[in-house]
Amino acid sequence: MARVEFGFGELSQKAKSNLERVAEGKFLPTAVAWQEAERFGDEWGALFDYKHNVSVASGTAADIGALLALYNHGAERGDEVIVPALAWISVVNAPLAAGFKPVFADISRETLNIDPGLIEERITDRTRAIMPVHTMGKPCEMDRIMDIARRHDLFVIEDSCEAHGAKYKGQFIGSFGDMATFSFYMAHLVWAGEGGMVSAAREDLANSVRAVRNHGRVAGSQYMDHILPGLNLKMSDFHATIGRAHLEDFWNVFETRKDNLKYLWDQNKDLSKFVLFSEEGRDEVICPHGFSVTLRDPSLDYTGLYQHLQDLSINCKRNFGSMPTQHRGFAFLGHQLGEFPEAEYVGDNGLHIGVHQGLNRSDLDHITESLHMYEKFR
Repeated sequence: MARVEFGFGELSQKAKSNLERVAEGKFLPTAVAWQEAERFGDEWGALFDYKHNVSVASGTAADIGALLALYNHGAERGDEVIVPALAWISVVNAPLAAGFKPVFADISRETLNIDPGLIEERITDRTRAIMPVHTMGKPCEMDRIMDIARRHDLFVIEDSCEAHGAKYKGQFIGSFGDMATFSFYMAHLVWAGEGGMVSAAREDLANSVRAVRNHGRVAGSQYMDHILPGLNLKMSDFHATIGRAHLEDFWNVFETRKDNLKYLWDQNKDLSKFVLFSEEGRDEVICPHGFSVTLRDPSLDYTGLYQHLQDLSINCKRNFGSMPTQHRGFAFLGHQLGEFPEAEYVGDNGLHIGVHQGLNRSDLDHITESLHMYEKFR
């Protein structure tokens, strides 16, 4: 049997045609943004009614760009951003790269998302933003988070990289906060090879992102007047035109992946005595990013399960780990193991498997059979 991979990266015929069209065009070194990338932003916004959209080079670039933009709206270097202790690593890299101090709040192991009840106690006079992450496509409790932000006059940047098309209480994820960030990496619903987007609720915030993605110049200008710290965060037309092609089929892909995810939930529900699944709750629509499995008891041996699945040609991935305490690269932040028990538990006992549109029923059955074959689940 072919290896079950986490992501799916086959170019559609429309994407191939788009690449040929773009390659035949002319490129101007004085352009402040790639034109195909600008069209991609407009079409992305139209799909979800996001108001102001700025295409960038990756989801990480989106996080960095959104944070750098805050320097145009009252933030100062060294200010603090509250982030979940467990998420994809960009969520700690981006504040550090942008000159902010990441302040971590623990998660809930059931949802994999930041625990809103732990946010307020971490707010100081240097806090400028909260960055919730909709991990594995499951929406955060945005009403509680927005209430905290309003009462403390904080920005909210929704990291929605894994949550294309997700909804919370009938509203698209990414439309609650001041800005939202998205990734178009191969494993995500909309993919462009690489790419990202910042969707902003206000034009002034979007213009600040446009400035910082172009080395901090005034939005729309190539004049050497740098009003903000910035980087080259621009998305190329080659990536954008792939993304544009895949936008056209978004809801078909969403439903196919959602069917795959629901099938795995249903076929493995008898294993719920052993594992926690990141399932869909009332008043939410999960984006089918991946099938998450967290062991209920460490004695079930996460390492054994991980290796068991890999040996059966299923490419599973660790559920990230606690960024401040389980990754040596961030030891300099000074946190100690035990500070974030929920994130650390998931990091030691959780993994996820792909549900992408390239999988067939045989692949899904192979995943199910493989999980049931694991000796600790018998």
